[in-house]
Amino acid sequence: MNTATKVFSDGGVVTWRNLMNVRRNPEWLIGATLMPIMFVLLFAYVFGESIGMAVTGSAEGDAGAAYREFLIAGIFAQTVAFNSSYTVIGFASDLQKGIIDRFRSLPMSRLSVILGRTTADQALSVIVLVVMTLAGLLVGWRINGTLGEAALAYLVILLFAFALSWVGAFIGLLARSVEVANSAGLIWMFPLTFVSSAFVPQETLPGVLGTVAEWNPFTAVVNTARELFGNTHGPALTGWPAENAPLYAVLSCIAIIAIFAPLSAARYRKVATQ
Repeated sequence: MNTATKVFSDGGVVTWRNLMNVRRNPEWLIGATLMPIMFVLLFAYVFGESIGMAVTGSAEGDAGAAYREFLIAGIFAQTVAFNSSYTVIGFASDLQKGIIDRFRSLPMSRLSVILGRTTADQALSVIVLVVMTLAGLLVGWRINGTLGEAALAYLVILLFAFALSWVGAFIGLLARSVEVANSAGLIWMFPLTFVSSAFVPQETLPGVLGTVAEWNPFTAVVNTARELFGNTHGPALTGWPAENAPLYAVLSCIAIIAIFAPLSAARYRKVATQ
């Protein structure tokens, strides 16, 4: 068996092991869905009408519905981004419990341990996206594009989730304890998601915040999803990242994986020999 085949074979075993952990701890899945549902309800019904007119340019009375269409793509991206915290906590927990030491004693590829964790968390993201899609439909969100375009939108979101899970893997291998991981897994997510076009158009953010939001990969993913779902409102966005959102989103995901996959593998080799 060649090296690549062994990595994927061992990674499949580790993926199944991690999925069984989710099955035995359903509160992980509940926690992953409850918070984004709360964001949907808060932004759609508490803030939706008041900021909807400014965000979407719709008339009073239609602003809430238009804003809900604007909002849902951002919630989808935020949900899968926040799910990377489970990658952080999962690795920190395995380190703390000595599971990584057990893996080290087995004749298996070290990269397969990381791949197994990130792939299992990708499966969790798929389940959560299904739940969030149903929640979006219940509050009035609709897919106005074709089914093929909608499928591409979901694939871009899941690619982003996979990329961020490698960031989570690196942070989790640095954290070394669940207590630290609980904070480290989420703290960097808030500027990533809120300084973006997830909840308000990027052009409404002032000065430096607007520039950061424009080039934020999160914004590119959200703009791509909105475009493919047919949920765009207001004037067309300008600037290279906005005009080439699908390309920029995919390139950003590839760059994130290219940077953090080697970093995660190097960190795993270090902690596995301590």
